[in-house]
Amino acid sequence: MFIIKYKWIFLTISAVLVFGSIFLVITKGIKRGIDFTGGTDVVITYNGYTATADGKIDLDFIKNNIVDNGFRLKNISLKNMNEDGSANVEIKLTGDLPGEKRAAFENAWSFNHDERYAAKQISETVIGPSIGKELEQKAIFSILIVTLVIMLFVAFSFRHVSKPVSSWKYGLLTIATLVHDVAIPTGLYAVLGETHGAEVDSLFVIALLTIMGISISDTIVVFDRIRENLRNRKSNERFDEVVGKSLSETLFRSFVTSISVVIVLVALFYFGPAATHDFSLTLIVGMLVGTYSSIFVASPLLVLVEKYQRK
Repeated sequence: MFIIKYKWIFLTISAVLVFGSIFLVITKGIKRGIDFTGGTDVVITYNGYTATADGKIDLDFIKNNIVDNGFRLKNISLKNMNEDGSANVEIKLTGDLPGEKRAAFENAWSFNHDERYAAKQISETVIGPSIGKELEQKAIFSILIVTLVIMLFVAFSFRHVSKPVSSWKYGLLTIATLVHDVAIPTGLYAVLGETHGAEVDSLFVIALLTIMGISISDTIVVFDRIRENLRNRKSNERFDEVVGKSLSETLFRSFVTSISVVIVLVALFYFGPAATHDFSLTLIVGMLVGTYSSIFVASPLLVLVEKYQRK
């Protein structure tokens, strides 16, 4: 099959994307949300003259007024538009709001209670630094645990496949594809954090865990078909031929499943609330990358492992 024949092209593309993503994370860093750093999250409804000429909410106008009043603004974003034309704006501050600053902050976002803007606070969430640190540690721990469990599960599931590639190597290759699928969306977030102020928060971690689950499902489907074909292969049939045949048999299923999910996510991105845009974009990229890795990375790597252990 052409995927096996031209495996070095597909693996090179993946390597460039993964190492490029790692480079972006190291050089640009990722902006951590208040879920992990601690801070204050306030949602304000504006029903007045805060729109730009094209009718969109003028976030810079609100942002400048808050910053000019001496508050350390972490991020400001449009949460959603209401049916009555009002806009819910999410404002994130570094640290909490002590009593003496609360009134000043209210004057800042309400423009000194100017009735033209009809601003009203509808929610406030305060996350302390210690809680944020604990959430960050739990998020990292959950990703590591999921990765370990997946590797052990794959190794156990393929325990009866000892030739020509050991079952534990299937598990390691699965982890390699997961690193691929997690690194690229994270690199994207490093860019979005630089250009659009996107922050890594609990939703991002949920998106990564979802990507890992979907990706491993696709990879196991391909590996399982390889396992079945290895049991029934002819004596003169090479390992790479078995892998190529298995890919041919699962290719259509993988593409259809991925495209079906991506269509739903694209609809969520364009028609869903603004608060879910980053979440849905992460899932879209993750789905595409995960499908690519299960087809163009996992199986070619398996062929390379078998080839080098024969030497």
